Amino acid sequence: MTKQAAFPKEFMWGGAVAAHQVEGAWQEGGKGVSIADLMPAASRTAPARTVTGHIEPDKDYPNHWGIDFYHQYPTDIKLFQKLGLQAFRTSIAWTRIFPNGDEAEPNQAGLAYYRDLFTRLRAAGIEPVVTLSHFEMPYHLVKEYGGWRNRKLIGFFTRFAEVCFANFHDLVKYWITFNEINNQTDWHSDHHLLQDSGLVLRADENHEEDMFQAAHNEMVAGAAATIAAHRIDASLQVGAMLAMVPIYPLSAKPDDVLEAQRAMQTRYYYGDVQLTGKYPQWLLRYWQRKDYHIVMADDDAATLQAGAADYLAFSYYFSLVTKARADGLHEYDEHNDLVDNPYVEKTRWGWQIDPAGLRTMLNWMQDRWHKPMLLVENGFGAYDKLEADGSVHDPDRIDYLRQHIQAVRAAVGEDGVDLFGYLMWSPIDLISASTGEMAKRYGLIYVDLDDAGHGSGKRYLKDSFAWYQRVIRTNGQDLDD
Repeated sequence: MTKQAAFPKEFMWGGAVAAHQVEGAWQEGGKGVSIADLMPAASRTAPARTVTGHIEPDKDYPNHWGIDFYHQYPTDIKLFQKLGLQAFRTSIAWTRIFPNGDEAEPNQAGLAYYRDLFTRLRAAGIEPVVTLSHFEMPYHLVKEYGGWRNRKLIGFFTRFAEVCFANFHDLVKYWITFNEINNQTDWHSDHHLLQDSGLVLRADENHEEDMFQAAHNEMVAGAAATIAAHRIDASLQVGAMLAMVPIYPLSAKPDDVLEAQRAMQTRYYYGDVQLTGKYPQWLLRYWQRKDYHIVMADDDAATLQAGAADYLAFSYYFSLVTKARADGLHEYDEHNDLVDNPYVEKTRWGWQIDPAGLRTMLNWMQDRWHKPMLLVENGFGAYDKLEADGSVHDPDRIDYLRQHIQAVRAAVGEDGVDLFGYLMWSPIDLISASTGEMAKRYGLIYVDLDDAGHGSGKRYLKDSFAWYQRVIRTNGQDLDD
């Protein structure tokens, strides 16, 4: 197979960010307080981020300033245009449109901001890809309603989505409902439950059951939003979004293989529901065995089927490994049932580097769901050094991206996988969602800010900028240094 046959001419090359990680201006333009606004910074050695419930003066809240994209986006879009981006994924901060999440009328200043942002992207020849909920739900909905355990949020989210579709359908064709909804599979993690579903759980509550309830309500809301999008503009494409992390068996031992199978079922049932409109039988039996009572309205099943996602958006960073449980149960606990993979290297943050896993998962997803796919996050967090001459040398990032794009090229060109775009994370440095660090840099563009928001904010082009620029220009043919 020749390189020219690998990617179709219409393949989209782009980059991705999230509003709360770049915008800053957390109290400007009538914006309300989001979950992300109340998460203080953590670090590589102490990575847990929790919501304080209020601003503590002795802590840094890096999402408050981000990289000041809220004010600097016209200049940054020019850099994205220079890079050659054909698509740019960002999110609409829910609290810029509905500051508390439950208002009857939207905030016009927020609508005006995003309209100008999307208009400028279009003028630069860049396709906006927009996420509605990317770890930044209004904190008011957490405090007053208990997060997504409360079915009232289905109506609040649907109203938010309808306002966005009605105001931006002429500028935005590709939409995503919930970012990485399946991360809450690790229901032991307060961070994941809060980010994904706005859940603050007490010790006497069943965290797993509450997670399943919240996820159900979210998926019904996503389906209702999809139905609304198609009613407002039949050309709109609404995607479900998963954090795609293959979970391998540690060995060929049958019990290890069986455990890995259950791990994959557990982590990706969200895709089954959102893309096919149906719950898998194994999960219904699991709920019965655990005596879990997931409340569903009479019309939820019909809504899930009618609002099945048009495509699958997904992130890919690393893979995981599991083995048979000591108790012999055919269950999967993401917090306790993982082991190290002896065959791959890790980043400084402990993420296993596995480009072959990306090709594996592309084929797995195609075989399972038979939907078009869009890779909306793939990147390498690292410490970068700004040299005296303004250069930034990041060969490890180039190597990571090269290996993963090679895997994508093989999946598309050799395996015939229906992938219509690759959006790397991220074209510009931003605040890490997992640790709140600026030091964990992902960008092709260096932003001169530190973890406390100190610095000039000036933008510098890294070596990876010119490399990815060439990748886009050659439609993925030239991946060399």
